[in-house]
Amino acid sequence: MARIDVLMPQMGESIAEGTLSKWLKKLGDEVKRDEPLFEISTDKVDAEIPAPAAGKLVEIKVQEGQTVPVQTLVAVLETDKGAAVSAPAAAAAPVPKPEPPKAAAPVRPSPPPSAPVSAPVAKGDGTETAEERLRRKSTPLVRKIAAEHQVDISTIPGTGFAGRVTKTDILGFIERAPAPSVSGRASPPLSAPVAHPQVEAWPGDRVEPMSKIRKITADHMIQSRRTSAHVTSYFEVDYSRVAELRAKHKASYAEGGANLTYLAFIVKACAEQLRAHAVVNSAVSGDTIIYRRDINVGIAVALEWGLIVPVIKHADELSLMGLTRAINDLGERARTKKLSPDEIQRGTFTITNPGVFGSYAGAPIINQPQVAILGVGTIEKRPKVITLPDRTDTIAIRVMGMISMSYDHRVVDGADADRFLADVKKTLQEFPEGAV
Repeated sequence: MARIDVLMPQMGESIAEGTLSKWLKKLGDEVKRDEPLFEISTDKVDAEIPAPAAGKLVEIKVQEGQTVPVQTLVAVLETDKGAAVSAPAAAAAPVPKPEPPKAAAPVRPSPPPSAPVSAPVAKGDGTETAEERLRRKSTPLVRKIAAEHQVDISTIPGTGFAGRVTKTDILGFIERAPAPSVSGRASPPLSAPVAHPQVEAWPGDRVEPMSKIRKITADHMIQSRRTSAHVTSYFEVDYSRVAELRAKHKASYAEGGANLTYLAFIVKACAEQLRAHAVVNSAVSGDTIIYRRDINVGIAVALEWGLIVPVIKHADELSLMGLTRAINDLGERARTKKLSPDEIQRGTFTITNPGVFGSYAGAPIINQPQVAILGVGTIEKRPKVITLPDRTDTIAIRVMGMISMSYDHRVVDGADADRFLADVKKTLQEFPEGAV
């Protein structure tokens, strides 16, 4: 029999740690190669991690809810030598891709008992230097945050694996510590997550901790409000033309395995207009504006456990069929935790669609560091005053819906936003047959 180590995978270059959110197998269970073994949650994505080889789960080193650095020993599989030889150096990522993402659980020989994962490197006399202790007690990401905020890590109690100082630990410390303002008085650092006030629970209340994705969403929403000057514009769109084209082509799209939705038309219209309205596809960096070359449209997906925004890269280069397939695919894999880290990064513009739940219109919060986010209201038949060719007015039944856009008034003026929305509306109301 051979032993296979399963390590905490690195879900992206900037990710230094992950939280083991759920074990999908129990101690003693037999597992197949590439069968989901456990779930992890990071700052970027929730994902299922597959087993690197077939075998029996004989040791669990990290418990549910623990946050540990990448490459930490998570579990041990016991397998026959044949299976061990056939196991790749890194387990397949949650989603097969031409270039596998760094979502692998690498396979390596078990370390000897004298060299535990968390063992510090000591000097010849057996003592540990301050620098060695710092590296043992923190990750590169934590040390980077500490350097940026001039924080001494040794003063922070660590709650991570083997007493490590985690990202949550140091950000909480920074939030609680006063930072000097220009006037010399203390002010809270804007880069730290918000300190949520404590509220008393009453008898009979159910109290449960936020999930990692919920905590991240909460912090990002507050940070976005702190960062951007939010303004929202609203436009009403007549989707009757889109409804006609959708009814005409929906069956043929279904034959190709794609569910043609109104959202696909909206993404297509926005992607085309973002090229003509570059400031809406920009980002703010200090006192400069970055005009993004790529048009990468994020689509907010509501999950039972939170919200995630997979990104359609180079959306302006895709046909309506290509966008439809991308929306269907990313949405399904978001719900089954099969997204890779790269698929939720580098967005330049976001679309959220609360209209599927019946919302008439809303004012969404900008997805930083972007400068605009489009909200799609419910699409339904409504009475509409229309002008006939003879210039007389009449009331007709039309397929109507609201679109709204929150934008960063630091760089996007009302005129910029309204011109963009007007062009999106025109594109939808005059959608060409040849583009379907």
